[in-house]
Amino acid sequence: MPTTIIGNCSTNSPLVEETIAYYNEAISTVLSRIPPLTSYYHIDSRPDKFSGTALTGVKPYMGNEIPDLTGCIIFTDFVKRGESPSRGALAYTKIRRDCKQNNFSLIDVTYNFGAQSAFYVSLGTNSNQTKLYLGVYGSANVSDLNQGTVFEIV
Repeated sequence: MPTTIIGNCSTNSPLVEETIAYYNEAISTVLSRIPPLTSYYHIDSRPDKFSGTALTGVKPYMGNEIPDLTGCIIFTDFVKRGESPSRGALAYTKIRRDCKQNNFSLIDVTYNFGAQSAFYVSLGTNSNQTKLYLGVYGSANVSDLNQGTVFEIV
């Protein structure tokens, strides 16, 4: 966790100077960190992308029933910003052989949720990762009972 080091401000004595120790650690370890497969943002105006809120699942797909996704990394986001009714995001990226960051694409979910919200709360697979399952909840409030559904992605 980042650590704040508080000291006296040399130019204005009623104020304090705060230094975050994490910065120096991040600089010294940057070369040993694993680069990301892909990145998406809370505010993203690029075409065919979404503004996300919270990553809720990441799974590899090793099946053959959805050939375009075989060998891809599938991920979900709780809810896309700015949509009404609320909908989560289901997306994928391919792993690049050169280990560089890759773009991602949205997966079009064709299930008709109607006027009901659909928050994507989890993503799962079977034991050999050949089937994908999407956990959806009808409310952002988990104390609103009996609104969960699990779908197989086909």
